[in-house]
Amino acid sequence: MNKTISINLGGFFFHIDEDAYQKLSRYFDAVKRSLSADGRDEIMKDIESRIAELFQERLKNDKQVVGLTEIEEVITIMGQPEDYKIDDEKSTYQSSSSSTNFYYPSKRLYRDKENGMLGGVMAGLGHYLGIDTLWLRIIMVILFFGFGTGLFVYIVLWILVPEAVTTTQKLEMKGEPITISNIEKKVKEGFDDITSKFSNIDHEKITNSAKSGATKIGSSIEEVITTIFKVFAKIIGAFIVFFSGIGLLGIIITSIIMIFSSTMPDNYILNNIQTPIGLETPLWAQGMLLLLGFGIPLFFLLILGLKLMVNNLRSIGNYVKYSLLAVWLIAVGIIISLGINEASQLAFEGKSVQKEVITIAPTDTLKIKFKNNDFYSKSNYRHHDFKITQDEGDNEIIYSNNVSIEIKYTDEATPYMLIEKLANGKSTSQAKKRAEKIKYNYKIEGNTIVLDNYLLTAVENKFRGQEVEIYLYLPKGTIFQTDESYSNYDRSDYDFFDESEYDTKNPVYRVDSDKIKCLNCLAEENSESTDSSSTIYYDDNGDLIKKEVKINETDSTKTKEIITIKTK
Repeated sequence: MNKTISINLGGFFFHIDEDAYQKLSRYFDAVKRSLSADGRDEIMKDIESRIAELFQERLKNDKQVVGLTEIEEVITIMGQPEDYKIDDEKSTYQSSSSSTNFYYPSKRLYRDKENGMLGGVMAGLGHYLGIDTLWLRIIMVILFFGFGTGLFVYIVLWILVPEAVTTTQKLEMKGEPITISNIEKKVKEGFDDITSKFSNIDHEKITNSAKSGATKIGSSIEEVITTIFKVFAKIIGAFIVFFSGIGLLGIIITSIIMIFSSTMPDNYILNNIQTPIGLETPLWAQGMLLLLGFGIPLFFLLILGLKLMVNNLRSIGNYVKYSLLAVWLIAVGIIISLGINEASQLAFEGKSVQKEVITIAPTDTLKIKFKNNDFYSKSNYRHHDFKITQDEGDNEIIYSNNVSIEIKYTDEATPYMLIEKLANGKSTSQAKKRAEKIKYNYKIEGNTIVLDNYLLTAVENKFRGQEVEIYLYLPKGTIFQTDESYSNYDRSDYDFFDESEYDTKNPVYRVDSDKIKCLNCLAEENSESTDSSSTIYYDDNGDLIKKEVKINETDSTKTKEIITIKTK
């Protein structure tokens, strides 16, 4: 039984057979002898890292021993040192062409900071996709200004995609075979670039600058600027951590409530949890989409903030990054598809119109009241867009306060009212049918209009923007009165009727052709600065009984007008 040796190769520990170890040592010695002095250490380091990766791919567990078989496979992939003792590019091409043992790995996505403008994301994508980096940058700018997603996508990729640091990673980024010759060539290219840059330096100018002491001043300024940027980065990181942390915590709590909604009482769920996605999507599924679609980006923003605050923060690992990215893309795709489906459900509007003539005497005061149903809500104010509840027969129904009223002027002699029921749907016909199924009640008792402050519809009709709009057409001279809750539902044109400008209990209004005026209010427009006086009488219910107007003429004579209006 051969002796086993433990070695550290490329930062990884391996158990290797003694014969295999001797062969690997001879291979490293041969490679080192074949390399020139320039960059030899860096090349050997990259070769060791690459061989360590190949060993890891072939070993099933940490206890498995590297044997001669694995050594020979790795040498076959990397190539023999004597194959690459070259003097020029021509012999390189011939030697490479004669070898049939190249290992061509698939491209891997890395950030290319050497050729990048900011984080090297677009340059790395260009290598991976085989597309000119310029086109990718143009697309990113369009996404940023056109849709607002460019910056977010760039930040996510910057966090997820690792930078190509080692020579092996740079070869993988471009899809080039990872062999000794290519590693050596890549390292020499780096040395050539440095040499070229160094040769273009004006040495005499630098020498004179050094003698004058400008170099020290420049270094000091550079240190100050660097320190300022570091502090600024940490402050930004703190803000990112704070806001992303709060947002992530809120999303996690909300998602948990939605995911475990099946354990909550039905009434609580139906009355208190409302989401923008259709009711046909299970609440637990919506919670999962919320967590994955919005929680993952906030998690990466949190990591970004921590990286800005903490130096040498340990990475969460490429496996976790790519896995979360894949899950996030799937979740976003599902959210978009559900959003498109939900939007299609609201594409068309349909309505059902009912006309009701109001028969009252010209001298009567028309009263307008809104009434609530204590079974659904104890309040007479508008506060529910919609909720799912139960009626008296324990049947599930949709309850909504989407009710509004608008007072308009009419040339007709008799007041009338239009009740419009509106809803949305995939088509006009579907929307109209849904509108016709809205249940809305009102009644006219003498000179009083009593309107429900809510509408009802069956759950199977789904909530698709159902609402009721009431248009009350009043002729000139009509006198009317509203209750306290009227303002919650009023949608009248402010130029014609602005109920909110009057701060009077039980206000009484009169319709003119151009504007509705209050008869018992102290608004500026109703108390003109003329030499006049008036007296208005109304009972405890706000019914107008008598109005007396006295006007002083310029010749000091007085006229008196008495108007008596019957309200009962």
